[in-house]
Amino acid sequence: MLDGIQIGLATALSLQNILLLFGGCLAGTFIGMLPGLGPMTAIALMIPIAGTLEPASGIIMMAAVYYGAIFGGSTSSILINAPGVASTVPTAFDGFPLAQQGKAAKALKIAALASFSGGIIGALLLLTSAPSLARLSLAFQSSVYFALMLLGLICVAAFAGGGMLKALLMTVVGLMLSTVGADQTQGIPRFTLGQIDLIDGISFLLLVMATFALAEALLSILRTPRNTEAETDSTFDQQLGDMQLAKGEARLMAMPVARSSLLGFIIGLLPGAGATIASFLAYGTEQRLANATQRKSFGHGSVRGLAAPEAANNAAATGSFVPLLTLGLPGSGTTAIMLGALIAYGIQPGPMLYVSEPAVFWSVIVSMWLGNAFLLLLNLPLIPYIARILAVPKPLLLPLILFFSLIGVYLVSFNTFDIYMMVGFALAAVILRLLEFPMAPMILGFILGGLIEENLARALLIYDNSWSFLWERPLTANILSIALLVLLLPGITRGVMRLRQAASER
Repeated sequence: MLDGIQIGLATALSLQNILLLFGGCLAGTFIGMLPGLGPMTAIALMIPIAGTLEPASGIIMMAAVYYGAIFGGSTSSILINAPGVASTVPTAFDGFPLAQQGKAAKALKIAALASFSGGIIGALLLLTSAPSLARLSLAFQSSVYFALMLLGLICVAAFAGGGMLKALLMTVVGLMLSTVGADQTQGIPRFTLGQIDLIDGISFLLLVMATFALAEALLSILRTPRNTEAETDSTFDQQLGDMQLAKGEARLMAMPVARSSLLGFIIGLLPGAGATIASFLAYGTEQRLANATQRKSFGHGSVRGLAAPEAANNAAATGSFVPLLTLGLPGSGTTAIMLGALIAYGIQPGPMLYVSEPAVFWSVIVSMWLGNAFLLLLNLPLIPYIARILAVPKPLLLPLILFFSLIGVYLVSFNTFDIYMMVGFALAAVILRLLEFPMAPMILGFILGGLIEENLARALLIYDNSWSFLWERPLTANILSIALLVLLLPGITRGVMRLRQAASER
């Protein structure tokens, strides 16, 4: 390993690769800030440039664009509640309320520090244990994936705001929406209502932009008849707030960031899981571990609630390189594009890659340390300029959000049917949010619905349509037991509290 690290350092620290690394981080950050683009688009845009470079240089640049886009993806979530990437949806839960409270600069700084910490911890774990962790990830079969994703859904539903029953109902709605379109195994259309436009299902971008950005803009229009005058620079300064963390906030972030980084890296190891599941699980875990007072702040500007998903999704992005480089298994659409780039270079990822192509394998891992440092140095000084979007008066900003939300969805499909469907979802989301139904469980149910169905079908096929896989594999049974405990825990806790209250009144 030490020899490999020396080779990686020699390759990554060449002047050309440092410039490519810096350029990749910069491009990824700005592309990630734009709602609806994200890491997959960023990587795709870099392929023509990467094709002209040496393999190690090309992969270093593409990796920098990838984690740069994850790093920058929090900006639109925090400032305008428009998470264009699935993994930054939980960032909006507490980041946007902080921006509304006049603490946008602090929220962006917390996100930057947590992202940096997650990336660095993930790179350290990747450096020290990539080959052995690849073998561990092979132990996870379809039944374990099914149980793990079910646990993620239940965790978010159990600890979402608005009451557990409402959260479970929204989870079911998300699962139902994920079944619209052609069946994955047989290609039979389901719930399309005869509409050819629904054969491919509902776009994630359409749903998340409708329920967050568009719905938020409509709600703001409903709520703010008060002051329509143009906002001054002094008002902007109040909205931007101070970047300094309050006393004790750094200490409050430390353990959630460490836990979420480890959790995110482990989830990133699993092919098909990725940063989205990691960020939702990290948010749910921190909400569960918080005390009663801290838990009330989740969804209203919690520092822990903002830091945890940001650390997790960056660590997961790093962890996703383990199955990519050591097994040749892409864990997401983004890493699938990178796998294609490796194969185009004539490199076949696999268990012997770190022996046959040490310059590629180790230089990518070593470059992540330098890349995350570049990202932090880029983002912290830019915070006052990035946050100037809040200086735009609301009468101008809200129509711009409406316009870019609709145009962003239209440019993906060039289909006016998507526009009508987006407006319908946005109106439904406004009504549901006014009735205090949480959106997070629905989004996660939609994201995981297809994966849950796919892994359940595969597990049933392996076990000859028998449900015995639920208890025959100890890991699956243990995860499902934890999920059941999480589901029942709020009810048990309420029952115990009532019994104590009744006993104290006697």
